[in-house]
Amino acid sequence: MTVVTRIPGLRSRSPVAGLRRRALRPLGVFAQSVATTAPAGAMASVPLLVIAVAGPGAPVSFAVAAVVVGLVAICIAVFARRMAAAGGLYSFTAQGLGSGGAFACAVSMVVSYGMLVAAAFTGVSWYGSALLSRLWPAAGTPVVAAALAVVLAAVVAVCALRGIRLAGRVMLVIESVSIVVILAVLVTLAITTVPAPVAAAPAVPGGALGIALGVLPALAAFIGFDSATALGVEARRPFASVPRAVTATAAVTAVLYLVATLVQLAAPGAAVGATSPSSGQAGGLSGAAVLMDLGIVASFGACALAALNTLVRVLFSLARDGVAPAVLGRTHRRYLTPAVAIAIAVPVLAVVAITGGLAGVAPAAVFSGLLSVGTLAFLVTYVLVCLAAPRFLARIGELTRGVVVAAVLAVAALVATLVVVLLNAGAALLLTLAGLVVVAAAGWFVLRRRRPVALRTMGVYDETTTADVLTAGSE
Repeated sequence: MTVVTRIPGLRSRSPVAGLRRRALRPLGVFAQSVATTAPAGAMASVPLLVIAVAGPGAPVSFAVAAVVVGLVAICIAVFARRMAAAGGLYSFTAQGLGSGGAFACAVSMVVSYGMLVAAAFTGVSWYGSALLSRLWPAAGTPVVAAALAVVLAAVVAVCALRGIRLAGRVMLVIESVSIVVILAVLVTLAITTVPAPVAAAPAVPGGALGIALGVLPALAAFIGFDSATALGVEARRPFASVPRAVTATAAVTAVLYLVATLVQLAAPGAAVGATSPSSGQAGGLSGAAVLMDLGIVASFGACALAALNTLVRVLFSLARDGVAPAVLGRTHRRYLTPAVAIAIAVPVLAVVAITGGLAGVAPAAVFSGLLSVGTLAFLVTYVLVCLAAPRFLARIGELTRGVVVAAVLAVAALVATLVVVLLNAGAALLLTLAGLVVVAAAGWFVLRRRRPVALRTMGVYDETTTADVLTAGSE
């Protein structure tokens, strides 16, 4: 006969049961956050955008962006050291801002990570078809690009379904190789290429204004650095490995971006042909262009997998909260991953990624549009979690001056960035954002009428169970 031991005050089953708890090593947690930022792809392209507006002040723009991201990381660590949640930042925000902040953060996370996955699919199809067209010109068609996105979506879905440990290894290898390849190409170009002066080169703002404007695209290069927070349930030592992964990702990517910027400043314009998929067989740059495309395609592939890992866990957590359909909270019996969320999210996002190309929209426009919406949603998410951090600490009696200062500075910088972006946004972006706000508001009012209890208790996280205590006591 089996005797069930009950311990007062402890659950017999975790609210997030179904995931593989305490299985992922620290390196896998780190790989999740690094891959989501897609540093290899960002190193090849973002410095050019920052240099275009900041000129020689581009490294300062990246340094300022890195400081802002570091302040956000401090606020995230406040929660990551104290709780493990599959919902990541929205579950954290619930502890400081309540149901309203949690719902807004959850919507922002679903939009941001969804757009990031779709943008990664688009990036792979864009750069991948350009790479194929260099070898076989007939392959450079929208149909081939769409086929590449579909293939990537299938591979990513399988890796995500098979488990976070396999996904962690895949992401770490791919991103490491991609970073080495792109760094090597950039350094080689800077050393060996003497670009001809461009007669009609557009003037850049320069000075303080240029540096300030350069912070906007620089911040975009860091989005997703927080994604390890969604693996708190599955990490072996979540209260140590998750905050370290978030902080280390911010630091490592900052160094990589600064190096890439300095290299591209050393040879102005030398890397432009190699980082643009529209450039073809540009003489001596053709080999560099092929290597660049390979590295960028691989980096976007790893980004798609990492962002999907976070997205499906957010959907899983919302289902367990009772806010999203319960079916999204089901996991695979063998692999213990959010199988239903994967099965629904991947086809939808693949369709989003390929529809524009098949309709004749330029890949650059599709990619830019998806990334713009996703970046703004990320900034909103970071504002909310920074506002929540000091309120959470005050509630539990552990508020410190350092966290207050970090939160105030981070919120001020992020809000200023949002304002500048919105003031300069095009009509299409503003209409898209307005539509998302309307849908989110409608969802909030529907849930308030139909599931008020679920809203009030949003922010489910992993809790110690009776089995955890008994197992620990027997070791």
